Amino acid sequence: MSFVEVDLFGVCVAPISIMMVAAWLILVPVRWVASRSRVLRRAWHPALVELSTYVIILSALVLLTADWMRYVGR
Repeated sequence: MSFVEVDLFGVCVAPISIMMVAAWLILVPVRWVASRSRVLRRAWHPALVELSTYVIILSALVLLTADWMRYVGR
């Protein structure tokens, strides 16, 4: 398993930065649903809940990408 740099408009970008943006894009609707359902109001520290959710999403993306790269054979 090896992550290779991605060429993004002529700039070599680390794959973790793309995964971080993808995790943030997934977090935005999750955060909206959590605030609308008042889950964040019941949390002791709402920012800490958001951060931990972001870390969980990011780690899931990294693991899924690594598994997918092993399946594809890169």
